[in-house]
Amino acid sequence: MTVIDRFLEYVKFDTTSNPESITCPSTDTQLTFAKFLEKQLIELGLIDVSLDKNGYIMATLPTNTSNNTTIGFIAHMDTAPAFNGKNVNPKIIKNYDGKDIKLNDEITLKVTDFPEIMDYKGQDIITTDGNSLLGADDKAGIAEIITAIEYLKKHDEIKRPTIKIGFTPDEEIGRGADKFDVKKFGADFAYTVDGGKIGELQYENFNAAYAKISVQGRNVHPGEAKDKMINAVLLAIRL
Repeated sequence: MTVIDRFLEYVKFDTTSNPESITCPSTDTQLTFAKFLEKQLIELGLIDVSLDKNGYIMATLPTNTSNNTTIGFIAHMDTAPAFNGKNVNPKIIKNYDGKDIKLNDEITLKVTDFPEIMDYKGQDIITTDGNSLLGADDKAGIAEIITAIEYLKKHDEIKRPTIKIGFTPDEEIGRGADKFDVKKFGADFAYTVDGGKIGELQYENFNAAYAKISVQGRNVHPGEAKDKMINAVLLAIRL
């Protein structure tokens, strides 16, 4: 199975995460996809394949050398809740000509809006029909990792360290690492395969947090309000 075939198979799964949910994973559909991936990893002959109750998958491809280093590759299974993730209908554009891409009668990817697509002129591009997300974030990463592992498994002449694989839920809603068992994963270092150009490596990132703040003002009758009334909006602006 090629990496494209694998990717097209994966995007058929609706794995939209839900920020309103308090469960892990936040949607049952992610667990359905996780079970499918677990089965594939077992069929590939990997060892220590596990899927925990929270939807985290781990597996190991043992080293074929005396190298004691363990390297990890991680990707996430969920897609963003900002747009529809159901009934994904991929379209393959062969030998992209560098022009605007019409997804449907209402939606067109314009080169003026997305000039970066010109970098892929002459290559094949996969899009949706405009009615859903594609899910390349991050099913492309999952497809890449599993296809690479399959290749290494078939080509034992390629020397490799121990390779750990980790697939996580709920990354799109900021919870991807919440229940990730770093000790169990056991990698000396790891890479997240999630977007970016071919050959690009990001080694730093910003950190962000979410806070819900209530600002209490003071309501006083306007006739007596001077130096007493406090506007909550103005306080929030100062904050």
